[in-house]
Amino acid sequence: MGKNLLVSHEAAPLAGPGLSRGRRDPNKLRIGDGLDFWKVVDVKPDKRLLLVNQMKVPGKAWLEFSLEGTELIQTAHFYPKGLWGRMYWYLTKPLHKLIFPDIAKGIIEKALLL
Repeated sequence: MGKNLLVSHEAAPLAGPGLSRGRRDPNKLRIGDGLDFWKVVDVKPDKRLLLVNQMKVPGKAWLEFSLEGTELIQTAHFYPKGLWGRMYWYLTKPLHKLIFPDIAKGIIEKALLL
């Protein structure tokens, strides 16, 4: 499962082909590329992908994918802005618990096809 798991976003497992706007190369993610409503802020092939949220939310949000051996670690980081930011995070937390496992599952399924 190891080779190109994080670089396999080349096949856009997080989004469909119509959501690859802002990407200079459809087969490789680079810093500054847009991916759905995220922007790539760090890429370390086969190790780490860090995305920053480009939607308007009451705070700052990042989504991080990293590899530890053959395990994919997906971490959501959110730094709320004020009380509304904290309320937003707690109100959307149940939704995130439904969505995030599907994102990770999609990445793993695409990687296994490589």
